[in-house]
Parts: sequence; structure tokens; C-alpha cells
Amino acid sequence: QNFVSAGVDAIVLAPRDARALLPHARAAMRAGIPVVVIDSGLEGEAGVDYVNYIATDNYHGGALGAARLIEALGGQGKVLLLRYQEGSESTMQREKGFTDAMAPQPGITLVDPRRYAGATRATAQEAAENLLASWSGVDGVFCPNESSTFGMLLALRSRGLAGKVRFVGFDASAGLVAALRAGELDGLVVQNPMKMGYLGVKAAVDALGKRPLELRVDTGVAVATRDNMDQPEIHALLF
Repeated sequence: QNFVSAGVDAIVLAPRDARALLPHARAAMRAGIPVVVIDSGLEGEAGVDYVNYIATDNYHGGALGAARLIEALGGQGKVLLLRYQEGSESTMQREKGFTDAMAPQPGITLVDPRRYAGATRATAQEAAENLLASWSGVDGVFCPNESSTFGMLLALRSRGLAGKVRFVGFDASAGLVAALRAGELDGLVVQNPMKMGYLGVKAAVDALGKRPLELRVDTGVAVATRDNMDQPEIHALLF
């Protein structure tokens, strides 16, 4: 609202909530200010409510996380899902991709209590501690973003389970990369945030220049493991 009032030329928006920010994106567009959405989606229509959407294929990222966890478990075990936060379109898509990929696995029992980690590492650790106390004998865990992954890692460490429970998370930070190298994580699904930001600004400039835009741009996703993390293309995503 402040940007619209100030009369900026364009806005690049990374929404935290798929619904709450949609009216404001529409208001900017009505004011003639192109809005480029990056990283996490809005529930509107690209080309109408915002000019385009640039992000990971988050559903595919969740499915890749499931495939890595199934591999690490040898196709057998009880798997716990700790979700991130209601309203976050990107992580909801990751969770859906994960649960859909897990559903047809005969040797996997998916425990999905629909417990949310919340926005910080601290809230994630508290939620993870509660889940691990409630669901004993868990063999594998999946978390859909950096803060939920880190909070779960802290909870597993506090119980002496880090490196024993198979664990796949999402996104990279220095602490998570170190945990991956140490064998406390079996995989990290990694995006290309630099590419999202760069293409977001480029799209805003192109919109101002009335140049044609793709309505949906997939910036790619991969799985980093202890075995491939030093390969140049994966290393670049981790760091």
C-alpha cells in the first residue's frame, strides 16, 4: 500500500500468504504498477492480477524430497511430516507433492498430524519436540522449508536421534549444509533463489518496457546429498 501510494514504477513481491496479499497486488495493477510475483504464489491469475510468477516447481520439489527419503529408508518405515505454516502457497505445494509421492508406497506409513512449525526456528523446534514425543519409533522425517528443517534438526539432536532417523529437508543454510556433510541430513531439496530474484527484477523491467513475458517461469530444483554436494552445480545452489 505504501509503495502504491508512493507511486513506484513496479513491484517484485515474494508473498508470505497466498490470499492476504492478493487484493494489494490487484490494487497495484489497477494503479498501473506491474507486480511480479516470485518464490511463493498468489491465488490470482497471472497476466491479470499480477504480470507473471517466477519460482520453483514446489510440487515437484516435494516429490523429489519424498523420493530421496524413500531411497534413504530402503522403502520401509514410519515417516513423519512437519508442515510449515497455513497460507504459505509454496510450502503447501511442497507438502502436497511429498504426500502424493508417499501415498502409493506399500512399505511406508506416513504420519501427518497436520502440525505446523510456524515462522521461526524456535517455533519449529518446539513443534518438532512435541511431535517426536507423541510419535515414537519414527524412521524418517520431512520438513518443507529452512526454518522447519532446522528446528527439527535441533529437536532430533536434543533426543540423540540426529543421524539415526532418516531426514530430508528443504532449502540451504550454513547450519543445514554442515548437517548434511555430517550425515545428520540425508538430503536437502534446494532451489535457485538468486535466479528468482534476478529474473524477478528483469521481468519488472520488461513489463515496464511493454515486452512480452512468460506467465510462469520455473527456476529449477534439485536434491543435494552428502555424495553430490561438492559437484559444481549442486555446490552453487548450496552456497
